[in-house]
Amino acid sequence: MCKFNVALLQISVYDNKEKNINNAVKMIEQVSKEGADIVVLPEMFCCPYDNSYFKAFGEEEGGIAYKAISKAAKEFGIYVVAGTIPELDGDKIYNTSYVFNKKGEQIAKHRKMHLFDIDIEGGQYFKESDTFTPGSDVTVFETEFCKIGLAVCYDVRFPELSRLMVNEGAEVIIIPGAFNMTTGPAHWELHFRARALDNQVYTIGVAPARDYEASYYSYGNSIIASPWGNVLNRMDENQGYIIQEIDVDYVEKIRNELPLLKHRRKDIYSLNKLK
Repeated sequence: MCKFNVALLQISVYDNKEKNINNAVKMIEQVSKEGADIVVLPEMFCCPYDNSYFKAFGEEEGGIAYKAISKAAKEFGIYVVAGTIPELDGDKIYNTSYVFNKKGEQIAKHRKMHLFDIDIEGGQYFKESDTFTPGSDVTVFETEFCKIGLAVCYDVRFPELSRLMVNEGAEVIIIPGAFNMTTGPAHWELHFRARALDNQVYTIGVAPARDYEASYYSYGNSIIASPWGNVLNRMDENQGYIIQEIDVDYVEKIRNELPLLKHRRKDIYSLNKLK
């Protein structure tokens, strides 16, 4: 049997990078004491989700937030999926998620591939491409529990990406995100259940807590769905955390009982990773 505990940290994000980092580290310490094996932070856990902040709060790989989370992973002996951090690379900025193992070593890095550019009449407007450059890598990392796929927020809307991660062996897909009050109520749960169901994996979405004083209102509602497509746990809009057991053997059970992946008509269609 292969089981592990994952902690979803729905933290509040302030206009103070140091405060955000310290808040994250304290919550990592807390869930490590409660038996979590892997902890997941939200998208932009150290920076308000606003184009005007991304460069000012950004850092090159190995910066202040990076080092603090790496140190916490090592000190508390826990895997950390470090939400996302605005990554400065030359004249470009990426929306980047780093993953650290129990020794504090970086074992994965995903630059958000699909940029969130929307303009919904009577609802949300946002254009990430005003600031960010898109990434181009499919990200799957190895743990002693299973292989885990990693994407960021808007990436969840593109089923091809999730399937490519599954093709590389992912049995869990983690997606730090920050859906808003237009797209969140409509699509957040639906997407995580759908990607879990059509790939027969666990999906985990972790968002910042909602702050009505911010320019962008996060939907919150951090969530975990099972390979059967049902919601195992879900939060509200407030800061907090949940710890959920993941049974990796259940992935194989569902895939054997309802063999969707085996029934694919590869003689008719295929999905190829070009890079």
